[in-house]
Amino acid sequence: MGDRVLEQQKAIAQVFSGDRKARHLTLTWQDIDVLEAINKSLSPLVVFTDALSGEKYVSVSFLKPTLHLFNNQILEVQEEDTDLAKSIKRKIVDYLNEKYSDTATQELLDMASALDPRFKLKYVNEDNRGSIEDRLRAEMKNVMENVPLETAATPAEDTEDAPKKKKKKKKKKKKKKGLQGQYSHTSSATGPGHS
Repeated sequence: MGDRVLEQQKAIAQVFSGDRKARHLTLTWQDIDVLEAINKSLSPLVVFTDALSGEKYVSVSFLKPTLHLFNNQILEVQEEDTDLAKSIKRKIVDYLNEKYSDTATQELLDMASALDPRFKLKYVNEDNRGSIEDRLRAEMKNVMENVPLETAATPAEDTEDAPKKKKKKKKKKKKKKGLQGQYSHTSSATGPGHS
């Protein structure tokens, strides 16, 4: 909206100058400076949020790379920024960093981005990489230990037990579908596929 006001600044001034009661609403140079600073600081965020909102599923694994991008590129203070623009950028970055600074939250974000094949350990702090890798190994081992082992069918078993095994497989497929439905239902805030 601020960029639209800046675009139409001359037209707005002309409309207000024709009406004595509304003349005081004409934008001053200070108002224009403030609008330009706000627009310059926030317009990259609009582009970024529009791009993310266009995605069908946005997962928690995007959060760590997004914070990195905000800190190091989009909201990085530039020399040519006005004091107001610098202040706006710093406050946004400080707010976001503080919001996600909790240890448990950081661990969740590290695990999610480490499991995402697009990011892996790229955005995980080097000090935490070892512990994240250890936790991933432990969880994978735990999952493998809890999964019932199925032995491969031998040719002799195929003839007699084939119908029974098909029934078991169907039951397992139903269980998997139930877990997937439960997973997508319980984690709808973060979107499917974040693990």
